[in-house]
Amino acid sequence: MAPRSARVRAGVLGLGLALAACLPVPAAAAPTSVTTPTVEELRLDRAVPREILDASGFDTVTPEFARRLGAAHSYAQARHVVVREGSALWRRAVDRAQGRGPAGGELSRDDDRPLYWARLGMTREVRSWEPGFDLSEGQRATLLADLERTSRGQTDIRRPQDAKGLKRVLVTGFDPFTLDRDVRISNPSGASALALDGTVIETARGPARVETAVFPVRWRDFAEGTVERALRPYLRRVDLFTTVSQGRVGRFDVERTNGAWRGGFPDNENVSRTGTVPVADPASQPQWTTTTLPYREIVAADTGRFPVYDNTSVTEIPAGGTGPVVRPDGPTAGSSARAGGGGDYLSNEIAYRATLLRDRLGLRETLPGGHVHTPVLQFGAGNTDPATGAVTDPEFVRNRLDIIAQVRAIVAVAVSGAAG
Repeated sequence: MAPRSARVRAGVLGLGLALAACLPVPAAAAPTSVTTPTVEELRLDRAVPREILDASGFDTVTPEFARRLGAAHSYAQARHVVVREGSALWRRAVDRAQGRGPAGGELSRDDDRPLYWARLGMTREVRSWEPGFDLSEGQRATLLADLERTSRGQTDIRRPQDAKGLKRVLVTGFDPFTLDRDVRISNPSGASALALDGTVIETARGPARVETAVFPVRWRDFAEGTVERALRPYLRRVDLFTTVSQGRVGRFDVERTNGAWRGGFPDNENVSRTGTVPVADPASQPQWTTTTLPYREIVAADTGRFPVYDNTSVTEIPAGGTGPVVRPDGPTAGSSARAGGGGDYLSNEIAYRATLLRDRLGLRETLPGGHVHTPVLQFGAGNTDPATGAVTDPEFVRNRLDIIAQVRAIVAVAVSGAAG
């Protein structure tokens, strides 16, 4: 067993584990059939998800999708419906977040949760659908994969027309997670992705257009290559990228180093995975990757009310050693990873995978990229009890808006501070 200091550090970092270190969630197996509802989808039956959907107007998404899917008379027609409706859900969420069209209810526009819960309603509909034609498990799995990618903005990343001085930036976020601890949870990284998608940010080096996508909090998707599949077509076309996730209370962190290790914390399907991050060509897989974001400039800038830190600490097993050791100044030569700066959960893993892809594409010296952790998004005083609390409150909204604004400012500083 790891020393207590290493276990605690790995447990509280990485995609908001400061919130979840005490959560007693048992491990569970992923669904054995694509027709079996997932743990995530079953949470839809709780009162809070229904309230979030009702208060945003997204309660109509699944019924309308079911009607259109039910009208499909072939697999090809069904796939067309899934791709069209998945893309429409993403655009609807982006438009709502950016003030276009009706709000659909009293839930604040900056909220990322309607997209998450509406997507799960759609995937559950695909699993339970009984068409009037033969549909194999493989075809149903393809429909689900199409729906995931399109509704997450992963197929909506645009390369704008070349314009003099226009920089191109790619930003990613995550779904809400630790929902068995508090089903009301929102993820400010996902909210930031919705707020920034397709926008132009003015920087000291000129305008920068931001494209975004959102990723699931599921070990299996990462093992199946969702990060590489989504990012590979675009890394050669952008001037900077940053993956973003929720981290620690009251602070931003620019993670200096990412580790090739999964620490096993349960994901949104209550599945645990521990071991080396599985990637293509493991024989050439490094234990560590590093940020190429201009972290000094980001930390020094006044980007908002939360402090921003250059996080250099990792947990490693030193060369020749047997147990994990916390290294405040980064890994030592020949060591094995046990936690990157962002911990050992999926935030560390997306950072590791994205920066490894950057390096394997030969872009390490030319493409600034890395990971930023946002503060934990907290409810207001008096609204912290998951059992009795409201789904939102003024302080909760203010915190999320401030985090989104600071992510935007950090991106602007990163573009301004990047060499080249």
